[in-house]
Amino acid sequence: MLNQGNREAFRLIYERYSEKLAGFAAAKLYDADDAEDVLHDVFARLWSEREQLQITGNLQSYLFSAIRYRIVDKIRRNVTRQEYAGLLLKLEQRYAAADEQLRVREVQEVIAASLKSLPDKTRQIYHLSRQEHLSVAEIAKSMNLSEQTIKNQLTMALKHLKQSTGYTGVVLLVACAWLR
Repeated sequence: MLNQGNREAFRLIYERYSEKLAGFAAAKLYDADDAEDVLHDVFARLWSEREQLQITGNLQSYLFSAIRYRIVDKIRRNVTRQEYAGLLLKLEQRYAAADEQLRVREVQEVIAASLKSLPDKTRQIYHLSRQEHLSVAEIAKSMNLSEQTIKNQLTMALKHLKQSTGYTGVVLLVACAWLR
């Protein structure tokens, strides 16, 4: 009767097997929505191909085999999507890291250009403080200058960097740490 397009026969088949098939699919897919999608796919195909169907054995066995194949297809598609999503995430992270490195290099270049415009002694004091990590007392001793002069020169250098680059103190601190 199904082969001849009898809607009542289709409805009876659906009522008789849909609950069992849905339970089977849900147990395999661990997702009620996916199980429902698979179930509807099987019944939609059953109806659309009703005229060509040649079920020689048990209808229940045929339906369980059909839903099993749909479950396998669904799992394959989900795994592929998850792998693809993972790959996209890795690519996004790589591009974000590369973009961040590019921005840091740009900031470093701006700072380096700004430092070149400082007087030689101020630039030397800044270098000893920020790149060599010497204390104010160590710089003062090595350059035979007072500690207050060193502090004044560092303040002047930082003020110059802020004004000439437009960067805040935190950005300068981070970028200068990476200048090494």
